[in-house]
Amino acid sequence: MAAAADSADVFAVSKAGRALAFASSFTICLLAAGILAITLFGRPAAPAITLELGDMPASQGAAMPSGPTLSDNITAPAPVTQPIYAGKALLADPALIENSASGPLPRIADDGRKPMTAYAAPAGANAKFKIAVVVSGLGVSASATKAALANLPAGVTLGFAPYAGDVGEWVSQARGRGHEVLLQIPMEPFDFPDSDPGPHTLRAGQDEAANIQRLTWALSRFTGYAGVTNLLGQRFLSDSSALSPTLTYLNRRGLYFFDNGAAAQSVAPNVAAQVGIPAIQSNTSVDGIQTALEIDRRLSELETQARASGSAVGSAFLYPVSIARIAAWAKGLQARGFVLVPVSAIVTQPKQ
Repeated sequence: MAAAADSADVFAVSKAGRALAFASSFTICLLAAGILAITLFGRPAAPAITLELGDMPASQGAAMPSGPTLSDNITAPAPVTQPIYAGKALLADPALIENSASGPLPRIADDGRKPMTAYAAPAGANAKFKIAVVVSGLGVSASATKAALANLPAGVTLGFAPYAGDVGEWVSQARGRGHEVLLQIPMEPFDFPDSDPGPHTLRAGQDEAANIQRLTWALSRFTGYAGVTNLLGQRFLSDSSALSPTLTYLNRRGLYFFDNGAAAQSVAPNVAAQVGIPAIQSNTSVDGIQTALEIDRRLSELETQARASGSAVGSAFLYPVSIARIAAWAKGLQARGFVLVPVSAIVTQPKQ
């Protein structure tokens, strides 16, 4: 009986071994067949997956999106041969224009008039305490730009990126509604090219002539702006050797410079004083944290700063929550003893 049991155990083990060997051989054959098929016919194509995004604004600190509305192959704007108005606001004056191959460039008129004063928006009612707010990012998203123009009071200064083909039309609407306009100049951030302001970005360490050429391209995209501001630019604004010739060029064109405060190590105030360009730096980013409660708190801080020094300026992006809170805040300013003014009304003039 013991012998029979031993024989049965041996038979079972032998049978299991044969089964395992067969399974292993079958698996190897399948793998070999798969490799041969891939070799002969290539990898099977996986179904394509696409993600469609709506018409959303870019983040204030993010790279500009690429696409058909953001092109560096835009046809040059037409030469300016006669004054152009948007309602009662001056949009272009031949005396303040140099018609170049890339488009109309701002210049100081023969009689000494400057674009920064000719295209400045009215300062509004007199008040002891003045506050300016700059909302940037307009001209890229049509829906966001339309919402900003429809809801923001005229005292808010608006910054437009230079890339959209129809940016001049948006600027015309802004000027017609009483807004002062800034041109956003793409400048190199610290994490370039991971964050990319777009074509024609001014670069730190780049040849001066190359940067001026890129700057000229941006300046010629539309007319009617009183000054310029940075689009990103944390690295560029921290490099005085790169920034100095840029601000010198802008000063010779009769413009002011607004530093939106995005660069913690910005040398713009010091360089602006050295080259003699009217300039001002944002006191605070209104929507660094994009909640209604935080934006209200930052706007209240602007009031505190204005009471302490007579004026204050803040920067924001055209997020829907930013537009809504700035619009609501502005309605009660006058009752609290403040006036909302364009940046040109509080820009720091260089010492003579």
